[in-house]
Amino acid sequence: MFTQKKILTVVKYLAFAFLLLCLFVIFLFFYYTWNLPRPEKFTESPFIQSTKIYDRTGKVLLYDIYGEEKREIVSFDKISDNLKHSILASEDARFYEHGGIDFAGILRAILTDLKLQSANQGGSTITQQLIRTVYLTNQKSIARKIREMVLSIELERRYSKDQIFNWYLNAVPFGQNAYGVEAASQTYFSKPASDISLTEAATLTALLPAPSYYSPYGTHKNELIQRKDYVLDRMQQVGYITKDELKKAKQEKINFSEDTTPIKAPHFVMYVKKYLEDKYGENYLKEKGLRVYTTLDWDIQNYAEKTIEDSEKFNMARDANNTALVVIDPKTGEILSLVGSKNYFEKPYPIGCDEKPSGSCLFDPKFDVATMGLRQPGSSFKPFVYATAFNKGFTPDTILWDAKTEFNPNCPADGNGAIDSSGQQCYNPRNYDGLYRGKVSLRQSLAGSLNLPSVKIFYLTGMDKTLQAARDFGITTLNDPDRYGLSLVLGGGETNLLELTSAYGVFATEGLQTSSVSILKIEDSEGNIIEQNNKQPTKVLNTQTARQINNILSDNNARSFIFGPNSPLYFPGYQVAVKTGTTSNLKDGWTMGYTPYTVVGVWVGNSDNSPTKDAGVGLAAPMWRKVMEKIITSRPAENFTPPDQITNRNPVLLGQLDPNNTNTILYYINKDDPLGPPPQNPSADPQYVLWQAGINNWLAGAR
Repeated sequence: MFTQKKILTVVKYLAFAFLLLCLFVIFLFFYYTWNLPRPEKFTESPFIQSTKIYDRTGKVLLYDIYGEEKREIVSFDKISDNLKHSILASEDARFYEHGGIDFAGILRAILTDLKLQSANQGGSTITQQLIRTVYLTNQKSIARKIREMVLSIELERRYSKDQIFNWYLNAVPFGQNAYGVEAASQTYFSKPASDISLTEAATLTALLPAPSYYSPYGTHKNELIQRKDYVLDRMQQVGYITKDELKKAKQEKINFSEDTTPIKAPHFVMYVKKYLEDKYGENYLKEKGLRVYTTLDWDIQNYAEKTIEDSEKFNMARDANNTALVVIDPKTGEILSLVGSKNYFEKPYPIGCDEKPSGSCLFDPKFDVATMGLRQPGSSFKPFVYATAFNKGFTPDTILWDAKTEFNPNCPADGNGAIDSSGQQCYNPRNYDGLYRGKVSLRQSLAGSLNLPSVKIFYLTGMDKTLQAARDFGITTLNDPDRYGLSLVLGGGETNLLELTSAYGVFATEGLQTSSVSILKIEDSEGNIIEQNNKQPTKVLNTQTARQINNILSDNNARSFIFGPNSPLYFPGYQVAVKTGTTSNLKDGWTMGYTPYTVVGVWVGNSDNSPTKDAGVGLAAPMWRKVMEKIITSRPAENFTPPDQITNRNPVLLGQLDPNNTNTILYYINKDDPLGPPPQNPSADPQYVLWQAGINNWLAGAR
């Protein structure tokens, strides 16, 4: 029988044991929680966010630059209630009732684990899942669970339920590197989280327990659909949807995005991405959540890509396997469309060519011809030479002789030589159609793209002045004058489509040059503008000269003797200036055209520089026309300002020649100073002798 003394002794031992137990619990508590991160870190250390590249409206996502995590933070009100309710129903139906820990859920999980003799079940609340996702690990241990519970209680004490839930919605992983509901919505359904349907919301929620296993792009899509139905059932049980809504949602067809890493306007995006990486660094782009608003007009870009796709069969039948296209707003320099190859996603061909040295493929899809391809522009370079000549004093009415001519003084003057005595090539270019036309004005020569008069006007203008003009226009690639010679006017130097298109914009703006622009503005993750386009145009060309070029290139009558009155270059009711270009052996075909408010440039050829079977007007012009037509018919017509009438000028420069006089223009003017007195001894110029011989042969009947 227990005495009172023995009872007191037992009580003392029990009390002491209880105290030791309490101290042990406190010790364990501090042992596991002494280095817990503070809840304030949610606000002090924002989530990693990917950089997003948009079109000019900010509505079309072109590309998402991310590293380990593809994420975009969105506010609570920008997330569909369908998504909020489906996650609550599936993950934590009592979220708005508990204080961070759902003890009933924990007890249920413990009992299940004891029954199964494993630690597979969890009763984690949304708050606990958030803590585990951001701070801790998924390792199942008592230590981690204690730390998770403590921090969850503290987080609930400090922040509102909506704030915690919003953090969770922006943090939780959905697979495919997508973190947060916005990235998941864009990845799986190509739409923002605000527009997710009930069925789509349940599908995203179904991914949460095991995103890789349930991926719709894997082998367990059926299991994903089954779990989606379970989530919908839970939503109906909790009271978020009715039975009719449940039935309808289960029957709804789910359309997943075909590509989980979508990219629109790929060559343009890669062009922008390179600029961003060079300026900000690759890691910065993957983590800081920049918003890049580009200049791209998605409607024009989409139409351009479709136009090129529709033309593929026609072009390939003529051995032209690749196309590039650029559209620019000349007033701002903004790139509205850029297609670097006919199809970025197509495989190169012939098969295996990509395993050989660079330049072995007829078609190389990833190589951006528009910005990186150095191609000879053919006759599309001529307007820059003529503009330089007009600046020097020549006029559209100046007369030159279109006659067979040799330009190498060491070669026979009849133009039939091949190599001179020193082994140098003779130079006696032909017109595209092989014909010669005698006296022609510079207007006729440029509009009809005649080669002989163009080479002569280039000689009269000079290499140095022409190259400086090209640089003023924004062409940076012509840096080897010793290699070009007189063939430069016929496109003997190399440039790229983007620079050439931008340079044509100088004519469209009557002499104002603005370097091409691809970005309107860049915002940080908080919406602060950190970069904005403020480029201002520079006057690089005389207004009168620009108007003269515009007047010639938009004169359909002036080019009809070569292209016909109803060619693809003509738009009844609209003034559109245009110039085609074709290089030797038909390796490159170009069409460059513009109005006062848009410039469209198209290149067609092969990636390996092999010849095609048609010229620029036959290959590039039809695609150019479709894109230009879409743009000009979408707004009121805008005409070019006509040039002023030229007076008080040497009559020879105005084309006022004695019809009985058949001298070359070198007889009348000094090429170094055409506005000054005529040369005292024109025959001292070797070209005078050659040009005059060509005229004499033409008059003698060798036409």
